Amino acid sequence: MTRVVVLAGGVGGAKFTLGVREALARRGGPEATVVVNTGDDLWLSGVRLQPDIDSILYALAGVNDTQRGWGRQGDTERVNEELQAWGAGWPWFTLGDLDLGTHLARTGWLRDGATPAQVVERLSARWPLGVRMLPMTDAEVDTRVVLEDGRDLHFQEWWTRYRATLAPARFDNPGVGSAVPAPGVTEAIAAADVVLIAPSNPVVSIGPILRVPGIREALAAASAPVVGVSPIIGGRVARGMADVCLAAIGVETSAAAVGAHYGARSRGGLLDAWLVATEDADGAAAVEAAGIRPVVTPLWMSDVDASAAIAASALAAAGV
Repeated sequence: MTRVVVLAGGVGGAKFTLGVREALARRGGPEATVVVNTGDDLWLSGVRLQPDIDSILYALAGVNDTQRGWGRQGDTERVNEELQAWGAGWPWFTLGDLDLGTHLARTGWLRDGATPAQVVERLSARWPLGVRMLPMTDAEVDTRVVLEDGRDLHFQEWWTRYRATLAPARFDNPGVGSAVPAPGVTEAIAAADVVLIAPSNPVVSIGPILRVPGIREALAAASAPVVGVSPIIGGRVARGMADVCLAAIGVETSAAAVGAHYGARSRGGLLDAWLVATEDADGAAAVEAAGIRPVVTPLWMSDVDASAAIAASALAAAGV
């Protein structure tokens, strides 16, 4: 059986994870292990939110709101309205009632002494996900955005309230230097037959995972090939505002540039192969020049079948 590990975060990561699950199910394969970004996490109104964990959890469970791209399908906002009436929380950050139930359960378990990894395991037990989910770390390493004017904002405020319109100077994860991978993360990477990097935001979704000491080293030491999927299609971000994040770290918005940002494992980077969209085929030579094997294929995740086809291409690129 093929052992697959995926690094993922955000809506793109959720869609890709659905594709991986479907591609493996068609092979009669085992569950993939998905290492999820927790840099988006935050405390709000006394509860702990884990947006990327929940996005992937809800998508796998089939209860996600596909129209909004976040939260639970058919959710209501009565509690959120009451919080607003009290002047609590953030008026620009909506907590749905069903979603709040998840946050309350999580917070209660954390207060009782459970670790984030144990909480994710409990949340995952509610539905037959077909995927094993792991947070990247049990430590709180929430992403902060330091603006060019010196202000320091939580990532969610910069992303949700300001829609990434305020110029960022850098992205930090305070405390990440002393964090360790969550139980099972490095072990899964070491035992994997292939590691896939989802087409998630390279800076604020995949970046925090790679900043956890031990994870990048585990990838470098892995016997399994590492295959990434470009989040750039036709020279543009497929979703979200990754272009703003990439510009802040000096990386142009192109499939070849993002591949070079991850780097070739043969040259001290991460990738053995890099899937680029057919619209970006002219950049394949630059990817190859960077020491990474390019694979040109359609990358629009328009539905589960399309996502499964992308996942199958990534597995084929790894030779599994």
